[in-house]
Order: sequence, then C-alpha cells, then structure tokens
Amino acid sequence: MTGNPFAPPSAIVADVGSAQVLSSKPPFFAVSLLKLVVLSICTFGIYEFYWFYKNWWLIKDREGSAISPALRAVFPVFFCYQCLARIGEFATPALAKSRLAVGPLAVGWILTMLLDRLPGGYGLAALLAVAFLVPVQSRANQINDAVSPGHDPNSRFTFWNWVLVVCGLILVPLAVVGTFVTPP
Repeated sequence: MTGNPFAPPSAIVADVGSAQVLSSKPPFFAVSLLKLVVLSICTFGIYEFYWFYKNWWLIKDREGSAISPALRAVFPVFFCYQCLARIGEFATPALAKSRLAVGPLAVGWILTMLLDRLPGGYGLAALLAVAFLVPVQSRANQINDAVSPGHDPNSRFTFWNWVLVVCGLILVPLAVVGTFVTPP
C-alpha cells in the first residue's frame, strides 16, 4: 500500500438506492387479486388470516423486528392497520407516493369482519371484507413488481387452492341457503 492509510477512499461510488430496492425477494406477499378474492370467499375469510400471516412474516424478515407474525395473523383486528400502513407507506423510487387510504380500509375491514356475528343472513356480509384488502394488495403487487421484477406473482391456482375452491363452491351456497331457510 502506498499513500496515506488514513485518507478517505478514492474510488467512485454510485448511488444504487436503498437496500430494499436491491433485494431480489418481494417485500410483501405476492398474490393476484382474483386469487385473493376467490380464496377469501371460498374459505369464508380464513385465507385473509393467511394473507396477514404471510405479509407479517415478510415484514419481520425485511425489518429484522421481533414481532410474531402468527400472533398478528390470529388477531388481525388489532394489527391490521399497522400491516396495511406498512404496505401503504412503503417507499420505492420506482413508484409514485401511495395515496392509499389505510385508515378507512382498516376500519372497513374490521367492521365487515365483525358482521359475521350478526344473526341470519346478515352474517354472510363478512365475506365482503376482502373488498377492503383488494386496493392494498394491488399496491403491494405494484411495489413487488417495482422492487423485485420477475418474481412469482402467485396468480396460478395450485392443487390445494382448487380443493379449497371446490369446497367453497359447495359450502358457500349451502351457507346462503341455510341462513334463509327455516327448519319446519
């Protein structure tokens, strides 16, 4: 080595962006909007808990935090705003700033999920809770495409997805009929 060992480096360093942009793994759970809606309805909303789990797991992995994705997925009513906010506020140079109304979407999802406690056919309105996750997943898909181009968009239905869809196609109509038919 010749020269001053205490001198600053003289190599030219290009600004390559944040570490989030350099990651090859998508920052949020990738799933097509159609698959999200179909599996949420066919599983009576259980897929939404899986959706929260997968997003919290990726958030924990990316941020290196000590959160418990399983607990946050089991109790999404308490943690859905934080999850939706992380998706809505995720900054990437490739996308314009998000104008996702996270607060109303979280409140709408919570209130709609709580509708399952209503008597009669009104409880089936809880199946519509997925509508509040669609804009959030749309933004997550945009972020995933910008940060990790070429990732698997998770738009194909797997064998087990089809099993759930077939079961849902049988059970959802039975649930609808069962709520409106009174026993003799």
